[in-house]
Amino acid sequence: MNIYSKKQRWKFGLAIVAALIILVSLWYTNVLVNKIAAEEKLKVKSWAEAIVKKAELVNYTNTLFNTISEEERKRVEIWAEANRRVVTSGVQDDLSFYTQILFSNTTIPIILTDKKGKIVSHRNFPESISKDTALLRAELKRLQEQNTPIEIAYYKTEKNFLYYKESNIFSELRKVLQNQIEALNNDIIINSASVPVIYTDSSHSDVIAFGNIDTNKTKDTAYIAQQIFEMEAQNKPIQIDIGNGDINYIYYADSPLLKQLKIYPFIQFGIIALFLIIAYYLFSTARNVEQNQVWVGMAKETAHQLGTPLSSLLAWLEVLKMKNVDAKTIEEMGNDVQRLETITERFSKIGSVPSLQQEDINKVIQHSLDYFRARISQKVQFTYQTSDADEVIASVNIPLFEWVLENIIKNAVDAMEGDGKIDIQVIDQTQYVYIDITDNGKGMPKSKKKTIFEPGFTTKKRGWGLGLSLTKRIVENYHAGKIFVKSTEIDKGTTFRIVLNKLTDQNGRNLHSRSFL
Repeated sequence: MNIYSKKQRWKFGLAIVAALIILVSLWYTNVLVNKIAAEEKLKVKSWAEAIVKKAELVNYTNTLFNTISEEERKRVEIWAEANRRVVTSGVQDDLSFYTQILFSNTTIPIILTDKKGKIVSHRNFPESISKDTALLRAELKRLQEQNTPIEIAYYKTEKNFLYYKESNIFSELRKVLQNQIEALNNDIIINSASVPVIYTDSSHSDVIAFGNIDTNKTKDTAYIAQQIFEMEAQNKPIQIDIGNGDINYIYYADSPLLKQLKIYPFIQFGIIALFLIIAYYLFSTARNVEQNQVWVGMAKETAHQLGTPLSSLLAWLEVLKMKNVDAKTIEEMGNDVQRLETITERFSKIGSVPSLQQEDINKVIQHSLDYFRARISQKVQFTYQTSDADEVIASVNIPLFEWVLENIIKNAVDAMEGDGKIDIQVIDQTQYVYIDITDNGKGMPKSKKKTIFEPGFTTKKRGWGLGLSLTKRIVENYHAGKIFVKSTEIDKGTTFRIVLNKLTDQNGRNLHSRSFL
């Protein structure tokens, strides 16, 4: 197992652990939210039951007051009848009973008038009103508006009219009733659960009271209707019987705190994810910088170490020429020494910014193929297809680009185990040059198409897995091009595609880039 496979497994394992942590956290948060929601609804239910009980009390009190009001009118009617009988009775009649009835009324304010509206008598008014005729007439006018007068016929067409109002005790009780109704509305508005509440009449549209709702929007009928619709979808409205056959409704929704708790885990994990992404990016950048420094140091040291034996080999070649050694042998040795010089030049360029030149890609590829044909198995066949143009120009650095071709071709030969066919095709386009290198080797799983360019990835028993990684750096970071696996299939082969820029920049200068490391 290579280093990259181990790293991938570690990443996969850590991803699973992170996913489990997130799932467990979301599950536990959801449990807490559901528990809070249940407790909140229990509070709302208890509060609603208290409101219903209070409404029942208000309804009962209202009914009781109506009964008292009826009883007071009956008392006034009895008082009027007693008054009529006193007026129409003879001298011999015993009037003590009727007189007792007349004097028993000490609480209900009454005014007796003739048929022309002239005040005949009055009772149970404050002294300040009783002694002031104007105030008494004003009081009579109010009584005429409040209740229907009781008619007292005492002789033929002669009649009096009795006007009355609520007793002082009844007025005090009515204030108590009004206070209870206001307290009921306040309890609806300021509720123990602190949830948004809308209290409507039986039509579901006229808002009597509200709580935890934007005051500026309560006059917007469309907004209120939408709120009522959403609240009804969340919770069944509570019915309040206020008497007289009228039913009011309390609509309520989840509290803002509960809504925030529901979305809080997602915000929390979003922030954590953003933090992890930034941390991973910074870590990867630092790691790549460190790797680059190591690569540059190794490359410079390799070029330095190759320099000494390479100089000796050049000297030994001159000695062999003087010894009359076979010219063909010396020529091939010279080619290998030249190759070593090229390799030394490649390593010396690592970490620097060499310039790109407009070169004929056909010549560069053909030169590399000529070198390889003499040094690999004769069972490997090369085919080379190019466009009809005599030259295919692209911006490259020849020593480094030949290194790219060398790495890909060596991988292809290894994939075919020294027996097969390698096809190279050059496609000349307006802005780019496409180079497809295809072998009929053992191929690879499609899942490995991107990972093969990672440092440490290798399928060989020997090797460090740096060839394709270095190739990708040369093409993409230095040549500003692109390299990728165009297609691959197990036991059928693989096609690599290289994309190079054809032209120089707008100022006519060669394309330059930062160091490919």
